[in-house]
Amino acid sequence: MKQVRPKKNLGQHFLTDLTIARRIADTVDACPDLPVLEVGPGMGVMTQFLVGKPRPLKVVEIDRESVAYLKKTLFAERPVGQEQTPDESVPTATPRNSGSDVIIEGDFLRMDLTTVFGGQPFVLTGNYPYDISSQIFFKMLDNRDLIPCCTGMIQHEVAIRMAAKPGNKQYGILSVLIQAWYDVEYLFTVEPSVFNPPPKVQSAVIRMTRNSVQHLDCDEQLFRRVVKTVFNQRRKMLRVSLRQIFDSQHPATDSFYQLPVMTRRPEQLTIAEFVDLTNQVQQMLND
Repeated sequence: MKQVRPKKNLGQHFLTDLTIARRIADTVDACPDLPVLEVGPGMGVMTQFLVGKPRPLKVVEIDRESVAYLKKTLFAERPVGQEQTPDESVPTATPRNSGSDVIIEGDFLRMDLTTVFGGQPFVLTGNYPYDISSQIFFKMLDNRDLIPCCTGMIQHEVAIRMAAKPGNKQYGILSVLIQAWYDVEYLFTVEPSVFNPPPKVQSAVIRMTRNSVQHLDCDEQLFRRVVKTVFNQRRKMLRVSLRQIFDSQHPATDSFYQLPVMTRRPEQLTIAEFVDLTNQVQQMLND
């Protein structure tokens, strides 16, 4: 069957190295006994290794050409007892993963994730489109009770930011918001040469596993607002950047701006300190 043409408007860079595809697929093994949802399977280079794992699998794909390819190859229905011939490079689905219900044709960012596996938690994985990877992870955060584990491949620079610790210049909005709820592991780097077409940047494979935090002990919406506000002016001290949150009806006091933390910059704060800062801001807004 004719292969799928990578589409620039969808940010498609198809992985061609089967060894790397298997390594990425195997990252889900750290969270056993859970169903798997793969985002953007394309022609199924990674999916073919997920299919053989003893767990339910679904894939979500927005590209109609890729959906058609998967239905005719990886998820093609075969007569009972018919075996795969040796010259076929892509295996077909095992019985537990066979059928058109495995493929969800649509936009992951618009999906109701509570319906994917009937409300059951699942592992999220994929070779994520670089231009929407941050949006994918924000959706993960909004559904963190459903997604105890997330793995996959993203742009190298984004992976570095997600795993960065306080005091590192890469530490930023994604670092804080994700690490508040997940432990982030940078697993390995992937070179551009193993893609079609090759991206202009390096890629990286990561794994995020839910930590034990159930509540942040602060207003979580305000926490996000504080983190985004101060990192949008990351070179400024907090006493300068935080002024954007207040207005004439809800001013902050001079004593607030004289707190010791106000002379620091956002990359110097731990998540616990951001929680404390959010509570301080909340107190000013409520007065």
